[in-house]
Amino acid sequence: MTSTRILQAGSDVDTAPPVHHATTGTDRSRLLIHCMLARHEVLLPLAQALGGGRLFDMPGHGRSADWDGETPYQAQVAGIAASLCEGPTHVIGHSFGATAALRLAVQNPALVSRLTLIEPVFFAAARGTDAHADYLGRFRPFVAAMLRGDEAQAARIFNGFWSTADWDGIPEAQRSYLTARIHLVVASGADLEEDADGITTPARLAGVDVPVTLIRGETTQPVIGAIHERLAERLPQASDHVLAGAGHMAPIRKTHIPRVAAIIRAAEQRNG
Repeated sequence: MTSTRILQAGSDVDTAPPVHHATTGTDRSRLLIHCMLARHEVLLPLAQALGGGRLFDMPGHGRSADWDGETPYQAQVAGIAASLCEGPTHVIGHSFGATAALRLAVQNPALVSRLTLIEPVFFAAARGTDAHADYLGRFRPFVAAMLRGDEAQAARIFNGFWSTADWDGIPEAQRSYLTARIHLVVASGADLEEDADGITTPARLAGVDVPVTLIRGETTQPVIGAIHERLAERLPQASDHVLAGAGHMAPIRKTHIPRVAAIIRAAEQRNG
């Protein structure tokens, strides 16, 4: 039986830590990074299906401290991930978490033994494609809602774009959690769209010389397919996998977690 152990970094147990992180099972060779507006618990079932791993709440999420409002958000998440790697680590990221995982591998290659990127929303990689133009057009209502200060409507739109869960059917506490953190989507926007540090450029990705498993849902947003295609072209050891009938939230859906875990385990066994 696996258990979850809560670790409190740099503080006494009665003091709220700057970063809340946890370990499940006995295998600490994996680090899992959750998606935007979630918390580490959503990836616990996947970690347990794999036999264990380490997880953390991104800044402003779960029980971690708020984002400082100054450090580029993606860089801050990647820095936290780096601090939690105990030697070469298999880093598994979902959505925004996958973009931070990729950044970590580019900037700190000695810390990463392999990558699993599940629907990385690194939109800069898809620039120039029809799918990217379509994404920008259909995401304009979210931008408009944020510009007029209607964060509740922005959260509703964001949820509808990436999740199949009906907004009105989500418990009020969860809707409030999502709405209170919707500004972090904007905070990470430049990282994902502009990629000022060139993380997704051919030159930078050519240096990621570890096995990379890309996983996406069959019914996800078309821009994800375009991102995967570009990353698969630029990463030397990448393989792309499509889950039939799955959407963007495959790694946290009970019906799809076993299939996601099976792909990851197979890749680990194949590449050692």
